[in-house]
Amino acid sequence: MGIFVLSLSVQAQEVKWYTFEEAIELNKKEPRKIMVDVYTDWCGWCKVMDRNTFSDSIVGGYLNLKYYPVKLNAEQKEDIVFRDITYKFIAQGTRGYHELAAALLNNQMGYPAIVFIDENIQQKIQIIHVQKGYVQTGQFNDIIRYIGGDHYKTMSWENWKTNQKSTFSAN
Repeated sequence: MGIFVLSLSVQAQEVKWYTFEEAIELNKKEPRKIMVDVYTDWCGWCKVMDRNTFSDSIVGGYLNLKYYPVKLNAEQKEDIVFRDITYKFIAQGTRGYHELAAALLNNQMGYPAIVFIDENIQQKIQIIHVQKGYVQTGQFNDIIRYIGGDHYKTMSWENWKTNQKSTFSAN
């Protein structure tokens, strides 16, 4: 099996974040995968991920090109309506959780969690991958390229990592 080279020129930029509803509307006009950053205000590793990984201009450029990046506070109080279902905040003890966050994470609440959703979300929600915990910039670049380039459809993560040589660069 030979090594293949991924050469992608991406404009370096900050991540353009959307609400879940905005991403769904944009996806209707131009289908793209949706990446949901499920976080809470009190999560220290979520803040580190924002400061280190999501602030990287290469990450921002690639996410803006291939995905609709969404920030979803797992404890937000505002309802989210999707496909005639209203997802609500559920009070629990001193905090609570948002039903959409729970649905995306299969009730395995832990933060940060990054949910990658297939671009055909208008037909059904197909979760490609859930990445739990803090991810450093280099590994996150690999993950978003593996999923964004549809490599997950034809090869395992292990094979892709073994056989890829990145020339990921910004203009």
